[in-house]
Amino acid sequence: MSGHVRDDTRICLNCGERGVPSGAAVCPRCGAPTIWAIDFRNSDERLLREAPALIEERKRAGLEGLVGGLEFLVINTEPEHQRGAVDELLARTGLALADAFEDETARTVVLTVSGSADVLLTSRKGGSPFAAFTDHPKSSRMPATRLETFVFACPDVAAYGRIQRGRGVNFMTEAPILGEGFRFLQTAPSPFTGNSIGLIERSGGGSSYRRAGARDLDWRPDVSKPGYLANVGRLDHAATRVRAEERDAAILEFIALTNYRFDFAIYVKSLNSITSVARLSAEDFAMVFTSGIGPFVDEATSGPTERFIRDYGPRVHHLAWDTVAIDETFAALKRDGQEFLLELVGSPEEGLKQTFTTMSSHTLLVNEYIHRYGGFDGFFTRSNVTRLTEATTKQ
Repeated sequence: MSGHVRDDTRICLNCGERGVPSGAAVCPRCGAPTIWAIDFRNSDERLLREAPALIEERKRAGLEGLVGGLEFLVINTEPEHQRGAVDELLARTGLALADAFEDETARTVVLTVSGSADVLLTSRKGGSPFAAFTDHPKSSRMPATRLETFVFACPDVAAYGRIQRGRGVNFMTEAPILGEGFRFLQTAPSPFTGNSIGLIERSGGGSSYRRAGARDLDWRPDVSKPGYLANVGRLDHAATRVRAEERDAAILEFIALTNYRFDFAIYVKSLNSITSVARLSAEDFAMVFTSGIGPFVDEATSGPTERFIRDYGPRVHHLAWDTVAIDETFAALKRDGQEFLLELVGSPEEGLKQTFTTMSSHTLLVNEYIHRYGGFDGFFTRSNVTRLTEATTKQ
């Protein structure tokens, strides 16, 4: 049965809707003529066919150039875990505390490191639009905790919203939110990833994240920052785990909402896993999507990626940090108590080294440390992807 879904599960291969009734003429979610598969297995055929056409459509709609690089991301936590999450990121990365404030919606801590997207650690005061994505065996105990939103630079948020609404995109607010020197717009959470895409338009060269009425939080880090953390630099990529049957839809949706393109995928058949990479340019933050080749069937045959989604739901699995002097930094982190899923994998000859930490009890995220050696013109290697994926069986 490996690679098969249950006979009562029908999947729309246009949008990924699960449980399409066997007699349905069209998919109840997307309205496409019902195409379903019981023996479903991924390939790159659809992506290679549809991604270029989607980019051309994006250009015709006037979206090309409206979305730039990643400006910041938002990690929400349970209120009692927010301080622990802040201290943990300060103690394990090059991030430094830049601001801490609260308003009527949330408590927010801003963490920054030179040359990188910022990290906002929030604790929301009201209900969450992401709640539906946390009702899974290992994530339901922390229903407010997940990396929620990736926010990209945009020179004209109003124009972006107008164009995308015309293409059927839903947003959380009718109009952009105004803050101190910025306009902000955010999509509704994706049904495929549970992530939201945000757009921020800056004016006057400011870098504030505060809205009117925000009040200072008197927060000071509870940890000292060891010198070796200067080796841990910018956010290199983030990896979202998505269901096998929703992998194409998740990547195409991301391409439609940004100026990114599908770059390549690495298949690890022995672990039923695909690592797919979307890029803006070789120098920018990359978005990675990890899925099964085939959907979850059972504990023994489905592999660590699909088991993670069964346990936690579709969500961001890890954040990867560009790390120099990676051998020394890895050893120092271990001395300071950081636990890892595996030793460093890769070598200068292969072009890169990487490792995964264990999952944070405060954010449910894994940190990856990655170093690419000079002259390496790739992004990943198959051998490293295989060993990293295999290590996640320990989660």
